[in-house]
Amino acid sequence: MADENGTTPLNAALSNPREDIAELDRLEKKLFALRYSTSELTSFGPCLDPEKATEERGEALAILGEQIQALLADPQVGTLLDRLHENRALLDETQRAQVKILRRDRAQLVDVPPEVKSDFVRLTTEANDVWEKAKATNDWDLFAPYLDRLVESQIKIAQYRNAEKAPYDVLLNDFEFGTNRAFYDPFFAKIKDVVVPLVADCMASKHQPSKKPLEGTFDATRQWNLARDIVTLQGIDEKAFWLGATEHPYTAGPGIGFVMVASHAYEDDVLSNVYSMLHENGHALYEQGVNWDYRFTSLKGGTSMGMHESQSRFFENYVGHSEEFAEPLIDLMRKHFPGQLGRVTAFQLFSAANKVQPDLIRTEADELTYPLHILVRYEIEQALMSGEVKAADVPALWAEKYQTYLGVTVPDNTHGALQDVHWSWGEFGYFPTYALGSAFGAQFKHAMTEDGMDFAAVCASGDLTPIRTWLGEKIWTWGRAKDSDELILSATGEPFDVAYFTDYLVTKFSRIYGLSS
Repeated sequence: MADENGTTPLNAALSNPREDIAELDRLEKKLFALRYSTSELTSFGPCLDPEKATEERGEALAILGEQIQALLADPQVGTLLDRLHENRALLDETQRAQVKILRRDRAQLVDVPPEVKSDFVRLTTEANDVWEKAKATNDWDLFAPYLDRLVESQIKIAQYRNAEKAPYDVLLNDFEFGTNRAFYDPFFAKIKDVVVPLVADCMASKHQPSKKPLEGTFDATRQWNLARDIVTLQGIDEKAFWLGATEHPYTAGPGIGFVMVASHAYEDDVLSNVYSMLHENGHALYEQGVNWDYRFTSLKGGTSMGMHESQSRFFENYVGHSEEFAEPLIDLMRKHFPGQLGRVTAFQLFSAANKVQPDLIRTEADELTYPLHILVRYEIEQALMSGEVKAADVPALWAEKYQTYLGVTVPDNTHGALQDVHWSWGEFGYFPTYALGSAFGAQFKHAMTEDGMDFAAVCASGDLTPIRTWLGEKIWTWGRAKDSDELILSATGEPFDVAYFTDYLVTKFSRIYGLSS
């Protein structure tokens, strides 16, 4: 059995350093090809494939997954990685990082029976297709059996990997290395203690921003043209970018030179696509910003989902929802909707985008109530993974928690427990990283100003180059080579501190709502 770093008990003596390094490169190239193919299918399948393609895509993904697992779980690969790890002083910085990540990736697979893993891949492909139908028809009973099977499968896989840990802790660690419930419980407690009363104070204030200037019907084709201009505004490398349409926005792509964003356009809500694009493009910038030399290695891609969400939510919130950025953003929106938005001011956009309004949909939530949406999911996932509840119990539990934390009544499952795609992919443990990423971003913003950046002026100019440069040098270029705690410490000079996030929220929304902070 391997530990969480993929260590095996085999002899780790180094016999031929040059040959072992060459073998490391050959291993990485094989993994690159398999992962590139897998990513092509997972990225574009949900967006482009016809309905009948689901089973075949699922089978192809299962086979590719089996090949990746067979390659990483090979005892000879374990021995190679152990030798390289034991003699890491002979490796350069990049090679040491490769070995660290490959051992970690191997640990996730080596003790799981291949048929269990491949069956899970087939299940997620089918479940995602069923979830789309269930959401469209408000049919929880259609999706519920799949949710139960997904939970059971992930519990089984987690137990194969580490029977001594609670399954949910194993999964939380996958999405943000080094985390578990002992990390997240006090994190969410701090957020809840600050956000819940702050939301109540905002709702009770006499100063209530209005969304009315941004209401209306907005042609979908024009919205997509606007979306492409937002891509340019954010500084995306459009030679390495593809834009598509989907029900639930996401970012994916097989490599540094090929990133795709899928979004949606609602004709009754122009801001939905605007802020979805700002968010997803943040993910894309991260992927494109990884060191080009990493492209054929396991170091390409973001280091964790918490760090990935910090980048998407940085551009969505710290840039996109700032008062200063409202000017270049409304200028762009006026270009595509001159009749409807020609007389809308930057301050009206800022006010509409920052109106605190407890509501049903996570992806449309305002910046302040958003963490409460994540808290609901975190608590329900814990209950599912512990066996406390089954899928049949989720809608009622969801409605209860939305009433408790947000004071809203859930009218149906489409606007409730069916709204998110993540569970259909078996991604239990992902949701907490959204709140964590938001908190990372506050610390990055503070560090930028400490480094001498006039953050407000940069946003007002519409030229985000200084922000991209700062993040590129301190976060993006490292890919998976450094973990989040290393990146935060080196970028900000101190360990992660959630107080930067809560202080930011109190300061911002107290000013908007005329509260005494």
